Amino acid sequence: MSQPNERKLKWGVVGTGGISNKFIADLPFTSNGVAYAASSRSMESAEAFVQKYNMTRAYDDYDKMLEDPELDAVYVGTPHPLHKENVLKALHAGKHVLCEKPFTINAGELEEMIALAREKKLFLMEGMWTRFLPPLRKVREWIRDGRIGEVLLTKAEFGFRMPWEPEHRLLNPELGGGALLDTGIYPVSFASMIFGAQPEKIVSTAHMGETGVDEQFSIILGYSGGRTATLNGSIRILLPNEAYIHGTEGYIHIPQFLFSREASLYVEGEEVETFTDDRECEGYAFEAEEAGRLILEGKLESDVMPLDESLAIMRILDEVRAQWGFKYSWE
Repeated sequence: MSQPNERKLKWGVVGTGGISNKFIADLPFTSNGVAYAASSRSMESAEAFVQKYNMTRAYDDYDKMLEDPELDAVYVGTPHPLHKENVLKALHAGKHVLCEKPFTINAGELEEMIALAREKKLFLMEGMWTRFLPPLRKVREWIRDGRIGEVLLTKAEFGFRMPWEPEHRLLNPELGGGALLDTGIYPVSFASMIFGAQPEKIVSTAHMGETGVDEQFSIILGYSGGRTATLNGSIRILLPNEAYIHGTEGYIHIPQFLFSREASLYVEGEEVETFTDDRECEGYAFEAEEAGRLILEGKLESDVMPLDESLAIMRILDEVRAQWGFKYSWE
């Protein structure tokens, strides 16, 4: 933990919705970050958010928050169609950025953001918070140690049943709706974490709902050496939300892999080890800790969620949507 005289990163959030609440609520569980400022479209909302979390500054103008010299880094918690604009503004203002997933709507937007971050020599990372959870760190350790042999198959899914609300952002194409970008980013990123490379083959199918967005989908990613990922996502079907990683000598099971609090290792069909995480926070503290550490060390990106990998993932999502013939109106 930090000593009293050690500097802590002052975080600001753009957007005061659910995901920003989760991020800021977890900041006290970090050793290197403090909740400093919030911006919202209304001062009432910003002030209520700041008061709730005992923060210092409230803004009803994002640009004014970015002008604050005390602000070190921005957490972008707005809906993903706004990510590009919000991130570029922060980078132009000289602020480091952690951006909620999915990073952007498409790879072209992300390329622009990465180029500016590298030009400005500022930290930028996709907020794929699940990668930093202790159970997934343990899973990567098991795989590196060869505990399940050669990994050949990964299965992951994330789906929930939302009410039929056509104007809700998840079902509204004008708000970037659809299952792929909201739920699909998790299993696709999970497959990328396991296999670490662009697939050689992408096959997908989707059910397009009444509003014109994908309500559910299935993807098969084929990698070199016969490795395969089978992935599912939905916003209108409740799925078990599990992940499995199968190797030549065993497998790993991660129940509720998005929010993972445990992971189990099986060898020759027998459970040999279970890792359990009894954390008190929801889990966003781990990505905040990592981002804060890297920023304070002067690093520009994370080895756990590198920018080039985020870009490769966005290209997979672009290809999947192209197979469905699904574009947003502003693309």
